[in-house]
Amino acid sequence: MPSGSSTSTGSLPRWDLTSIYPSFDAISYKRDMESLKYRIGVLIETLEQPFPQDAQEILSVIRLYEEAGNLAENLEAYAEAVYTTDTRNPRALMEINALEVATLPLKKAAVMFRAGLAKQKDRIMTRFDPALEVYRFFITESLEKAAFQMTPELEDLANDISRSGGNAWTRLHEAISSTASAVWDPVTGERKTAIALRELAHHPERALRERAYKAELAAWKSVELPLAAALNGVKGTATTLDKRRGWKSALHKSCFQSRIQEKTQKVLITALEKSLPLFHRYLAIKARLLGLSTCAFYDLFAPVSAPGTEVRKWTWRESADFIVNQFNAFDTSMGAFARAAFDGSWIDAKPREGKLGGAYCTSFPLAKVSRILCNFEGSFDSVITVAHELGHAWHHEVIKSLPRSLRQYPMTLAETASIFAETVVFEGALRQAPAEERLGIIEENLSGSCQVVVDILSRFYFEQALFERRDRKELSPDELCAMMLEAQQKTYGEGLDPKLLHPYMWAVKSHYYNHGLGFYNYPYAFGLLFSLSLYGMTKTMGADFQVMYRDLLQYTGKASAEQVARIAGFDIQNEGFWQYGIDIIASRIKELERTLL
Repeated sequence: MPSGSSTSTGSLPRWDLTSIYPSFDAISYKRDMESLKYRIGVLIETLEQPFPQDAQEILSVIRLYEEAGNLAENLEAYAEAVYTTDTRNPRALMEINALEVATLPLKKAAVMFRAGLAKQKDRIMTRFDPALEVYRFFITESLEKAAFQMTPELEDLANDISRSGGNAWTRLHEAISSTASAVWDPVTGERKTAIALRELAHHPERALRERAYKAELAAWKSVELPLAAALNGVKGTATTLDKRRGWKSALHKSCFQSRIQEKTQKVLITALEKSLPLFHRYLAIKARLLGLSTCAFYDLFAPVSAPGTEVRKWTWRESADFIVNQFNAFDTSMGAFARAAFDGSWIDAKPREGKLGGAYCTSFPLAKVSRILCNFEGSFDSVITVAHELGHAWHHEVIKSLPRSLRQYPMTLAETASIFAETVVFEGALRQAPAEERLGIIEENLSGSCQVVVDILSRFYFEQALFERRDRKELSPDELCAMMLEAQQKTYGEGLDPKLLHPYMWAVKSHYYNHGLGFYNYPYAFGLLFSLSLYGMTKTMGADFQVMYRDLLQYTGKASAEQVARIAGFDIQNEGFWQYGIDIIASRIKELERTLL
């Protein structure tokens, strides 16, 4: 492995979006906007006629819908990319609002298409025309969705109102969370954003981590009223619409969106709950390595190193080269793809005020490329985050030539390629690390697994309680904080000091602030354990694994999660399957524990 050195945020890259659109005023952007409106208009006119019975005519409608959808996704991804790197950009927000207006009829078209299909359900499904076979899953799922939608008129109204309702609350959270700040130095008056303060959770000095933690809580406290209003607005919108559409609960809808049966979700949650004592043991080991009796919340990401050594800091170039080399060792095509992403300015890694925290990958279906946002700070966790998002981009690369309707994979399977990519990089780091670095790499990996199992489970519990209570009333910031603390105590248990938890995680996590998407938490745990099981197969299948893996990714948009898992020979309704992934984590905890002997 290359020698360590400190990272310089000044040298970190920003992405280049000019190959997508040079600007909002570019001819190409305006042309695609007009083309979007035209194609949606044609689609609506077509669907206002009697629904076609001929297979070729149905195909024509589907393809017209896909063309409009590709345009909408391309334009929306660009506007969001501009906005999330500068949430104070008024033009970006204006374009996002304009796109919401422009794409409203597309949502109406989807409702009309499903309603038209539903009227012919028996005829279509009794004798499925071979010409439609490639779209069988899409058509079948569309018929299932039709059972959970209101009339086209009410759906049109709901979508229209959402622009000034649920979507507006989401934007409020984005704007406030990306700029919320607190005084860092009372002498100079220097302030740090909550995002910058959260990054200091990785700092090796405990006193500084504690100071950053307290300042971060103060930052969230200062904006708790508008954020609580936003969360109440988002979940209130979701609850009202879910009831009108006939969902039994938000979790019922989430399982459908995740393309898993409720039984699968319950088996997964049970496996996570049973693993908690294992993670409590890990946190006790970490506390001892840090010289503490018990970890606080601000110790969760504290770096751990062998005695007499410093924690490795990665430069951006070192990170890029290392990720490419590890991807190459698994699949040379994947390695070449990652190198093209680094060299092609696909990644915005520089933290700055106004930029959204966290990380994400977005894809542009017309350009058939992706872009990645992250906030790189030089830890191995930052390296893993970049690998994670490149995994998402690789997923898009593998399926980019499929019809749009067969590229829409669910939340659960969305995390498969990303966490698999993480695992490839982690295992490569472990193989090459000198003895003095091995401890830190294993611990940082376990820190991430702890987040994906323990913290994710706490977020799941919190959201369960949130939906239940929001159905009865609006919740105050104090109530939200109490609910979050209760959820954290339930999962972290004796692993963390109960007086030093994080009551404002409901304000931190953007996943709560999407009225159309509830419970974006357990899919991460699904992805972790599923990917660990997949990676275990690489040791027995050899080169054949690459073929199977690509086939699996190709099917993520055209089958249920249970069916996709069967491609790899997995039964995800069997608790033993999930235990296999947990056992891999347990083996890493044992190795960490041996360092104390």
